[in-house]
Amino acid sequence: MSDMKILPEDLAAVMEHDPAIIDEEDAVNFHTGLHAVAMYRESHELWLQGKQKEARAINYKAHMLTGADIHPGATIGKSFFIDHATGVVVGETAVIGDHVMIYQGVTLGGVSTSKGKRHPTIGNNVVIGANATVLGNIRIGNNVRIGAGSVVVKDVPDDCTVVGVPGKITKRKGVCVDTELRHDDLPDPVKEKFSELEKEIRELKKRLEHLER
Repeated sequence: MSDMKILPEDLAAVMEHDPAIIDEEDAVNFHTGLHAVAMYRESHELWLQGKQKEARAINYKAHMLTGADIHPGATIGKSFFIDHATGVVVGETAVIGDHVMIYQGVTLGGVSTSKGKRHPTIGNNVVIGANATVLGNIRIGNNVRIGAGSVVVKDVPDDCTVVGVPGKITKRKGVCVDTELRHDDLPDPVKEKFSELEKEIRELKKRLEHLER
């Protein structure tokens, strides 16, 4: 594919993180996440050269072929890995560090129509789970894990795990830090809210009974 610029570090990231890949030839030919990243690299070079129409043409083609929409203006570091490209959206002013992994359906989006910095900045060694949404000109620190389906709208410090809607920090450096992000073991914010409401109702009933006496 002529629009692909596969970097050795990006290919190495696929080989390291995707156990379904048979070999490097398999990755180069059929890994849609690698294709999305490679076509972004080519479009980004053109964008920096002021060839915006050519860059957007590759961006459009990449979206059609892989399902990922990575704006040519975004800044992405080395060893960027997308596991399943479908539904991935990375906005124009997003900045992504080195050794970042994102899964299908992840959005790094904006919350305003301003022309300035309006998309997230992602640190190094970050994992963002499937269908997670990170919005606005916020900073996600290094070594952060964002759980599947989470919505993050505030800064996250280094060495944290964030889950839920809205995203809440559940693990910090030095306190229950796991080396693996378990997408199947996440808190349920709706269940937690119902528990809080049930507790408030019980307390109100007790107060009412006391007043009636």
